Amino acid sequence: MPDPTDHDDAAGRESVEENAPLLAAASASTSSADAASDASSHTTIPGDGGENGNAFEDLSKSQSQVTTKRGVGIALSMWVLIFLQAINMSGMPMAQSTIAEDLNAYDNAMWFTTSYIIAMSCFGPIVGRLAGAIFSPRVLIAGASTIFAIGGALTSAAHSFGTLVAGRVVAGMGGAGILTLGIILVIQLVSDKRRGLFIGFVNLCFTVGLSLGAVVFGAVVPEFGWRVLFLAQAPLSLLGGLGVFFSLPAHLKAHVAGPEDTRPIMTKLANIDYMGALTMIASIVLFLAGLSGKIQPILLILSVVVLMIFLYIEYKVASEPIIPLKVLSSRGQLLTCLAQLGFMAARWTVLFYTPIFALAVRGLSPAVSGAILIPTNAGFGSGGLLVGFFHIRRKGSFWLPCVVSIACFSLSLFFIGQVSTPAVSPALYIFLVFLNGLCTGAAMNYTLHHLLHLVPPETHFVATSLLGTFRGFAGSFGVAIGGGIFGRTLRGVLEDGFNKLDDGKDRSGMISKLIGSPAAVYHDGLSATEQDIAIQGYVAALKTVFTGAVVLAIVVIAIQAGAGWKGAIPDDQENEDEIEEAMENRGVDGD
Repeated sequence: MPDPTDHDDAAGRESVEENAPLLAAASASTSSADAASDASSHTTIPGDGGENGNAFEDLSKSQSQVTTKRGVGIALSMWVLIFLQAINMSGMPMAQSTIAEDLNAYDNAMWFTTSYIIAMSCFGPIVGRLAGAIFSPRVLIAGASTIFAIGGALTSAAHSFGTLVAGRVVAGMGGAGILTLGIILVIQLVSDKRRGLFIGFVNLCFTVGLSLGAVVFGAVVPEFGWRVLFLAQAPLSLLGGLGVFFSLPAHLKAHVAGPEDTRPIMTKLANIDYMGALTMIASIVLFLAGLSGKIQPILLILSVVVLMIFLYIEYKVASEPIIPLKVLSSRGQLLTCLAQLGFMAARWTVLFYTPIFALAVRGLSPAVSGAILIPTNAGFGSGGLLVGFFHIRRKGSFWLPCVVSIACFSLSLFFIGQVSTPAVSPALYIFLVFLNGLCTGAAMNYTLHHLLHLVPPETHFVATSLLGTFRGFAGSFGVAIGGGIFGRTLRGVLEDGFNKLDDGKDRSGMISKLIGSPAAVYHDGLSATEQDIAIQGYVAALKTVFTGAVVLAIVVIAIQAGAGWKGAIPDDQENEDEIEEAMENRGVDGD
């Protein structure tokens, strides 16, 4: 122990600590929001007050010496970008009917959302690779926001299904960069002690976008049209990107988990696993295309073939794989990622189909139907913040909280499926979707921190990047596969119901329109009998989707439990690390 009377020595040591990097190799970790995932909203990063001081202290003490003024600029600008990225995930169902009518694309309406989410999921690992050791975050965020703006402008100008999907793909590529880089900034600028809380704030920011996306789309499209909605996002994205670019210090480097790579940028770019990225994207797109709508075995077989090619490239060809598969040799890593894939895919049934329930079954307006996402995403943000503030305040295992929170999520999902009928009480439905969001937010925070317990500290950055990638893929799987199940069930019920009318009227066009446009149930001049059949069809399709999601969630519980509770570091060593860190935070050297 130092001599407490040695004031100069203590002051000098304190000065060094104030300017030292907050991130050591063992702490370079976080998750991608909810993401989709659910990854997730405040316009600033608030302080916690009291003895903890200003939360921007974490930024000002960081390796980049970010001031409070810069921190506010980063927070505000990233809020704008993450908000825009999120509303494009949840808002499209409210604009789907109008766009499908304008482009005469009722049978392919599902791809309005799926194309965006697939692009966002697939390009996330590439952005993570670029940010991992090649480009600084400020450069990448400026590029991502520009790509997102181009995608919005291209979407607004679309006069065909192909052009619109192309615009959505470009926007998704930019969205992948925005979400991934937002998390990387948390990795670089926030200390271990407050990372759980800041991840909660990032998730909250993302979930506000998800909550308001359907409301914004539902309110703007009837008044101004869908083209104006997408075009207006372009300048907002550019402004957000410029705000982050000028707020981040120019000397903030790319994040590296090990020794700094001094190779020239062109050499680093040449070594990126482009073939692995392309085959991974192709495999996912073929798989989802084979399961969405009518099942197509040929596409499913091709997806498996391309997947084998991808695995061969990763193991045998690529010098720097896009997804380091060796990390997945860890049972805890592999099972946690698989569990998150299934968990967030089940979650997306709530985000995508509860507004459709309000629109097609209850006959509410698009804006009001979209508002149903507000309580579920309020629950999501609250769940992550509450467990981060009250419980996740240590290193170690969170095995039981992971299992319990996912089990509660499954139970809430079951009840949502059972009560999705015209007679359900609005208060009950709102409570159930709020509860589902609460369990989701808690589970995402618990599983992230439990993963950090399961894997060695030197792999935390890679491990959490993979977790974010799997959460991102879940949105694609949930919407595409769930959409296929939903569409097939709805079509079957509609065909059976209309055939029983036996009036000789050809309703094939009506069926296609009802599948692609939920608003057509109440706003397309259907007779009372036809409307009743359409409502029954939507109720049956919704129950089928939610039931499938419950089954998936039960499987997820078993997978997550199988990840185990034994950490990569012995418990006694973790305790020693915590004691040492606490002593360092107080300016005390251990013996």
